[in-house]
Amino acid sequence: MTPETLPLSSLPALSPHELGERAVAVREQISRAFIGQRDVLDQALLALLASGHVLVEGVPGLGKTLLVRALAAAVSCSFARVQFTPDLMPTDVTGHAVYHPRQERFEVRRGPVFANLLLADEINRAPAKTQAALLESMQEGQVTIEGECFALPEPFMVIATQNPIEQEGTYPLPEAQLDRFLARILIDYPDLDDERRMVGEVASGRVASGLDISRVQPVMTQAELIALQRGVAALHVDDAVIDYAVRIVRASREWPWVINGAGPRGGLALIRLARAHAVMDGRDFVTPDDVRGVALPALRHRLLLAPEALIERQRADDVLAALLQKVAAPRQ
Repeated sequence: MTPETLPLSSLPALSPHELGERAVAVREQISRAFIGQRDVLDQALLALLASGHVLVEGVPGLGKTLLVRALAAAVSCSFARVQFTPDLMPTDVTGHAVYHPRQERFEVRRGPVFANLLLADEINRAPAKTQAALLESMQEGQVTIEGECFALPEPFMVIATQNPIEQEGTYPLPEAQLDRFLARILIDYPDLDDERRMVGEVASGRVASGLDISRVQPVMTQAELIALQRGVAALHVDDAVIDYAVRIVRASREWPWVINGAGPRGGLALIRLARAHAVMDGRDFVTPDDVRGVALPALRHRLLLAPEALIERQRADDVLAALLQKVAAPRQ
């Protein structure tokens, strides 16, 4: 029986303490291959625990593919990578039906989307029709091929990447698809010590020019990961914390220099990521600090700034930082 068909009663029940221990164990394993960039690793792991999808933005060569492969290895999940190009067709992602004349029947060949972790590399290089092929998968957890619906494996996570500098020949993601990403992670160049360590490992022969994930050992099964995700989703959130998250989202819609603020999915993303943040911290309750700690990755891609803000070199992160200073948090 595969993990996606396991009944709820057969999944292991984890205590809040066990949830935190399992999450930390995954982070430690990924850190063996993914050097530095602790915030990036933590945010990607938070999205996985919250059963959400991630948009990773950064220049090439910063280890985005290594991060996804190491994450898949640590949680015993299947991995697939699709390089998005202008000529990529939707069926190249979802799959298609092939007719066999001798058998006089159609056979469905499933595409790379039928994996637990899908890396959509440079997603903004594919046209809108192909980008939209992921919408059903990301929102509904299913794919429609020749009128027939096929459920995607559980867990399922899309990690899409895009280059923020090179825009020639790209197709910007529409707002509707951006909103379906639980988090947007910004990955920058590593600091001096981490970059020295990376180059030193290559110089010593311990790491080839390719990706080395041999040191990453699986620390849980797919069924245990599903149980971990459901444990995170069941974490109690006080009404005052929910109210705080909603007030942050509503304030973003009225903030100066913001044309469109975060929609209702913004509030949902805050709570989902805040739950995962609490679990990573070993707690069975969510605090306002958890909400603040995930506000940037949860909301930065949901704000549309006015031209005046761009002229003043304001970023979404700057707006959110100022907003968090103004919205009063509940007393703990």
